[in-house]
Amino acid sequence: MERQEDSMKNKGIVFGIGAYVFWGFITLYWKLLTDVSPLATMCYRIIWSFIFMIAFLALSGSWSQFVKELKRLWENKNYLFLMILAALLISINWFTFIFTVSEGHVMEASLGYYINPLVNVLLATLVLKEQLSRSGKIACSLVVIGVVLLAIQTGKVPYSSLIMAFSFSIYGLIKKRIPISSMTGLTVETFVMLPFSLLYILFVSPIGFMHYSVQTNLLLMGAGVVTVIPLLLFAEAAKSTSYITLGFIQYINPTIMLLFAVFLFHETYSLAQFTAFGFIWLGIIVFTYGTTRTVMKTRKLAK
Repeated sequence: MERQEDSMKNKGIVFGIGAYVFWGFITLYWKLLTDVSPLATMCYRIIWSFIFMIAFLALSGSWSQFVKELKRLWENKNYLFLMILAALLISINWFTFIFTVSEGHVMEASLGYYINPLVNVLLATLVLKEQLSRSGKIACSLVVIGVVLLAIQTGKVPYSSLIMAFSFSIYGLIKKRIPISSMTGLTVETFVMLPFSLLYILFVSPIGFMHYSVQTNLLLMGAGVVTVIPLLLFAEAAKSTSYITLGFIQYINPTIMLLFAVFLFHETYSLAQFTAFGFIWLGIIVFTYGTTRTVMKTRKLAK
């Protein structure tokens, strides 16, 4: 029995690492779509993600579960409203990320995912009235110092990073209140935004539907696949991997992005910026240490 549990945990860790590595490398994918505007790319991502999810639900035998969860949403109008709000937030997050990467600010995009976990803690304190620990207060203060230093050094507030972090954190907060699977959630979210995406592509965009080169069209179709795969990997990881472990490996994604920004895309990375990121990394270390210590104490008390 213990061997089986260990095997499940190890499998979960592999899935988790796979998800975050995948999310890190997606940065390169959006860089390939230079012929498509960020807004059009987001619309195609929504369209093809919805198509891919419908196909996946049908082929994986999850259709009956999907229908049951849809009925649950329809019967509870509060859940339905929250799903619409979640769809709007994830679309904002996707667009901001694609726009930031396409504009050559991969480092700024990585910052959004570095500070995201601490924004989660901040929102839990403000919205859910959870008690913020001493390590949490120190960590949030360090991150604020880092962001302010970046704003002073670059002469502008890192709006993209903040929009990405807050939109995804609020999105996560909303999703926790809705008792449906991640597969159903993504399908409904993309369906909500599907009419707006189609309207833009068919009637507003200066370039017609899929009127690009064969290579670009294939990349746009693949946008649905690269959106869904890491989500499914993460969903599997979350089932058997501890909160602490996921807390550690979640920083794989922004670290990969930061390395791409510096060594592949040659974005400016001065000593001043390194100092600002140093405060943010220190905040992350304090936060991770505090979280780990709290969970360990809780486990000891439970025994």
